Amino acid sequence: MQHDIQILIADDDREIRELVKTYLERETYRIDAAADGEEALRLFEAHRYNLILLDLMMPKVDGIEVCRRLRMKTNVPILMLTAKDQEIDKVLGLSIGADDYITKPFSIHELVARIKAHLRRFLVLGSESGSQRETVLSFKNMTIHLQKYTVTRAGEEITLTGKEFELLKFLASHPEQVFTKTQLFRQVWDSDYLEDDNTVMVHIRKLRMKIEEDPSDPKWIQTVWGIGYKFAGDKDEA
Repeated sequence: MQHDIQILIADDDREIRELVKTYLERETYRIDAAADGEEALRLFEAHRYNLILLDLMMPKVDGIEVCRRLRMKTNVPILMLTAKDQEIDKVLGLSIGADDYITKPFSIHELVARIKAHLRRFLVLGSESGSQRETVLSFKNMTIHLQKYTVTRAGEEITLTGKEFELLKFLASHPEQVFTKTQLFRQVWDSDYLEDDNTVMVHIRKLRMKIEEDPSDPKWIQTVWGIGYKFAGDKDEA
């Protein structure tokens, strides 16, 4: 139920906080709001959130640092609000675990749609059941638990962000099939609009750092030059 979903908004702009809070409460989400990074971190310690919306530039503790600290403790979706001239910071935010970003000034309807898409993947698809749904993808030395949102390699659990997991799940569900960056963005980010290549490339790089024994010579997620990426690996039939 949506009224059980709790979202944290952190932005030092009071008008933006109130606007986003109003629209999300219309969707029956429970909303907490913070005016700076320190308050956001305090609220996080006191509550269980299903999604976090962070402004990049905040007083006391900026959004990048808040994201870095939160990602060490949770894998819930983190969306960042950025200005158009903060391209480097967007990449940095994605590299430390943000799942998505939206550029100011933004359409409130687009923001709400993005939030719903992230929640749907993290909450609904993660808990989906049914005899026709494969719940585990098994490969040599790697197991992907679709419902639990966990990955183990050689018996060791690997911590992924929500978006990293969705990217791995999609690629691993189609082994040896090559996807362009645009196709991956459309499937994983639930959007047809790819502003640049950085979003997909950064997540691929971070994912490789976590699942590959040698990220400079990836065995699982391979680059197909001039086209895109594929997941290489035979399913474990044992």
